[in-house]
Amino acid sequence: MGARLGSSFGWLWSAYAVSTYGTWIAFGAFPLIAVRVLHSPAFAVSILAAAGPAVAAVVAFSLGPWVEHRAKRPVLVAMDLLRFVAMASVPLAYAFGLLSYGQLLVVSVLSGTASIAFAAASGAYLKYLVQGDHLLVANGRFEATSWAATAVGPPLGGALVGLLGPVVSVAADALSYLLSALAVLRIRGGDVASPQDRAGRLHGADLLVGWRFILHDRALRGLFLNSILVGGLIMATAPLLAVLLLGQYHLPAWQYGLAFGVPALGGLVGARLSARLVARHGRHRVMIVSGWLRSVFPLGLAFVQPGIPGLVTVIVVEGLLITCMGVFNPIYATERLHRTPLGHTARVLSTWSAVSRLVQAALVVIWGVLATLTSPLAAITISGVLLLATPLLLPRRTPSVATEPAASGRDVQVG
Repeated sequence: MGARLGSSFGWLWSAYAVSTYGTWIAFGAFPLIAVRVLHSPAFAVSILAAAGPAVAAVVAFSLGPWVEHRAKRPVLVAMDLLRFVAMASVPLAYAFGLLSYGQLLVVSVLSGTASIAFAAASGAYLKYLVQGDHLLVANGRFEATSWAATAVGPPLGGALVGLLGPVVSVAADALSYLLSALAVLRIRGGDVASPQDRAGRLHGADLLVGWRFILHDRALRGLFLNSILVGGLIMATAPLLAVLLLGQYHLPAWQYGLAFGVPALGGLVGARLSARLVARHGRHRVMIVSGWLRSVFPLGLAFVQPGIPGLVTVIVVEGLLITCMGVFNPIYATERLHRTPLGHTARVLSTWSAVSRLVQAALVVIWGVLATLTSPLAAITISGVLLLATPLLLPRRTPSVATEPAASGRDVQVG
């Protein structure tokens, strides 16, 4: 699929790529700093991992209307600069001996909130820039970039921390947001914003527009419930798998990194294949098949054993899962954008992202309790069994939605 999507998309893609690589280079940096620099107890580290994203998700509910009514490029730049300042404050405070646990918590909330707003504005702007079938190709490129960063970023970040100290990966992440802002500033041409009401004020009902739109569209409602449950159940087992492999099975750290670095390459392959499979077999069929498969493979983690056989099992299962996710995610993202009018895109995406993060945080806590009452392997198995039911939420065939022109009568062009 050699579609030419234009220089504006190229700069938007570049902004996404550089910030995504920065995020994955800094993956796990805050818990590492909390433990090694601030000597925080395990409970405080858990709060840092869960509370920051959860608070950010709550705050982000009010950001959808704010993003919707503004030109998207300035929002993207503002969110990048906010993340740059927040993340850069960590190595700066560390250098002067002023770094605290409270600062890490505040930075986590600020960066998480800005990331949700950035994603909402980016999705709305992508729908404006890229039309028709090219939208699937564009989403495939974003997905491939995400999985490539997932494979490369954590090992690179670990190497940087080993060579230059505990906060260097956070500094790299901060720099990535500055570079992302510069890439967005290179975009030329039009922009888009939905008109505000005559009062010019945000009403409480505006906060529910995203909710209402998702729940009243049968296909979107099914995709929404499927995506948040699949994502939540998969993420709930991630810390348990770490406890199982590193704690109970005493897997070396480099093997543990290998178990999750190698499968990420499957996501890159799946994303590259997604548009080709759709061209041959149709979007709905590929979405349903890949959606079912990504819910079947996690049950294979119930058979993980100690030693090399267990390592191979994790790599194979995660590789198959992530390959299917690489195929499914661009199609699902494209379907979501196709079914959402341009004037509602930011609110729908911010609501979607916020709820996903809240559900993931809640399920991480629930599965932690479940693992305590049973065992990590039993909790992982229960998650795998529940995932088998999630494809039933995927939408059946629904009438297609006409693709909107780049500018409709309800949109305000900002040039």
